[in-house]
Amino acid sequence: MATLTSSLCTKPSVFDPHKSSFHGAPIATQSRLNPVKSTPVNLSVTSAATPYDLRSFKFDPIKESIVSREMTRRYMTDMITFADTDVVVVGAGSAGLSCAYELSKNPSVQVAIIEQSVSPGGGAWLGGQLFSAMVVRKPAHCFLDELGVEYDEQDNYVVIKHAALFTSTIMSKLLARPNVKLFNAVAAEDLIIKEGKVCGVVTNWALVSMNHDTQSCMDPNVMEAKVVVSSCGHDGPFGATGVKRLRSVGMIDSVPGMKALDMNTAEDEIVRLTREVVPGMIVTGMEVAEIDGSPRMGPTFGAMMISGQKAAHLALKALGQPNALDGTYVGNLHPELVLAAADDAAEIAEA
Repeated sequence: MATLTSSLCTKPSVFDPHKSSFHGAPIATQSRLNPVKSTPVNLSVTSAATPYDLRSFKFDPIKESIVSREMTRRYMTDMITFADTDVVVVGAGSAGLSCAYELSKNPSVQVAIIEQSVSPGGGAWLGGQLFSAMVVRKPAHCFLDELGVEYDEQDNYVVIKHAALFTSTIMSKLLARPNVKLFNAVAAEDLIIKEGKVCGVVTNWALVSMNHDTQSCMDPNVMEAKVVVSSCGHDGPFGATGVKRLRSVGMIDSVPGMKALDMNTAEDEIVRLTREVVPGMIVTGMEVAEIDGSPRMGPTFGAMMISGQKAAHLALKALGQPNALDGTYVGNLHPELVLAAADDAAEIAEA
């Protein structure tokens, strides 16, 4: 059987949350292994002694009401805190997570993520056709270096052995940050629009949203935001809901839907056309293809990551925060990941 020659990218030894592959010097020197043939490896695992005796384990006692109060108090506190926030990201797929991750590096920016599913991650838990591997075209692999996700490196792309490695890694880093809250199992039912500007989202429990036709009136809640980032994916039962709502209220003319697959054209266009489509609302990820009629890209994920990063910097710009798009970010730009020059701004805004 043929063997695969590959090179692995090891995790960086130091992670600085204020630098990134998008707008900074490389996080740390990456030590790469020499190409080797992949062969079965016999691993021996030595486990440290556990701090308790597994033969006679017993939990500390607790009252059931304490568990209930802890969950309720913390969730209600988050709802109060994020009822009026800086950025709401709608959709926690690969683009939405990448956007929220980039935004969260600025500790003064509050980020709420709304995800209809119980499990965030969208389609990024698997590659194409329910296969495991995730393909990322260069130079988007720089984002993986920052996260510390290992991959097999080929000439002009890299392969993560399981897509779940990317999704679980970015979530673990993102959700640990104090200025971020993920509201999963929560649906964005509508937009708040005032004087031609998107000012937030209308929310409800996802199960309630799915059963409006079976019950009497179940009114929603609201979440105000200075910027809304719509990352709702391509069309489907719950896809492209942000731009479809803009069309229904007359803020945009049409949502033509994505064209047939053209991987090379699609990824470049999705990043290039990531933008603020109406005042207060930025569109990122596959939802961009729906509004612009760009080709679908299929099972390659780099554009989702970089489109999310670009959306984050567009949001930072709208908030008056340092960002990598207008040169106000203090630091060295990574030359391969400068995605939008000032000269392109007018062209993209009119696209």
